[in-house]
Amino acid sequence: MGETRHTRVLIIGSGPAGYTAAVYAARAMLNPILVQGIQPGGQLTITTEVENWPGDTHVMGPDLMVRMQAHAEAMGAEVIADHIAALDLSRRPFTAEADSGTTYTADAVILATGAQAKWLGLPSEEQFKGFGVSACATCDGFFYRGKRVVVIGGGNTAVEEALFLTNFASQVTLIHRRDRLRAEKIMQDRLFKHPKINVLWHHEVTEVLGEDNPRGVTAVRLRHVTTGQATDIPCDGVFVAIGHAPASGLVRDQLELHNGGYVRVDAGSTRTSVPGVFAAGDLTDHIYRQAVTSAGMGCMAALDAEKFLAGH
Repeated sequence: MGETRHTRVLIIGSGPAGYTAAVYAARAMLNPILVQGIQPGGQLTITTEVENWPGDTHVMGPDLMVRMQAHAEAMGAEVIADHIAALDLSRRPFTAEADSGTTYTADAVILATGAQAKWLGLPSEEQFKGFGVSACATCDGFFYRGKRVVVIGGGNTAVEEALFLTNFASQVTLIHRRDRLRAEKIMQDRLFKHPKINVLWHHEVTEVLGEDNPRGVTAVRLRHVTTGQATDIPCDGVFVAIGHAPASGLVRDQLELHNGGYVRVDAGSTRTSVPGVFAAGDLTDHIYRQAVTSAGMGCMAALDAEKFLAGH
């Protein structure tokens, strides 16, 4: 049997929202415990270059997250490398069960579990993950110097990935189901003007083709969404950029969700449908999804939690 630990504020997740919440909660003398989760530091740890963090014209994502964790710990927050597997919000104190066997009880909970990349759901996609199939161009683009790659998607993420990959690949093909992109106009303009990028409209990927010895991608099989005609496009890498899914599995049947699983919070706050439970960052944000907005919401969550605890 593992130990049971109690804290006034339990923070679940360790991206910009979680670490910022920890800084503010610690400064409020709430002695928070932050449980990092499966990916300590969140999505920024797999982002090489960050150019839109205020005060840093250029910073490496992992370095920024190391600094955030150090800041939270310097303020007095306890940061624990563990993963919360189950959470009971039916009564206070709330109870969280960790993979380590430790049980955490808390008077207030701040959820900052973020979001994860969506996949196509193809067996062949799963087969070649890490061997030519990726959801992170900044992580894996370097491996495709002088090679042909395809990007799947039509939003900001897909366009950003395609443009970034031109730094390495000899040719980038963007594949989209529709006849227009959802990305911001200025980004579309950059995409269409780039000599290395070709856009293929009205197509969807039905299979990733490759070899097993050595394992690697050789092509993607496409289907025209109107005619059904199949086409194979030779390539060395496939980058899936069709959006993100909020990591709300812990609270799916306990909190009010919306827009495909994002935790709903009261307008202008981080309060969820359960008093004493607050949510911040990409877990709640289906619109902006930026590190700076996540950090701002982390601040709000800690202040909301402090006010809640003061009244209870």
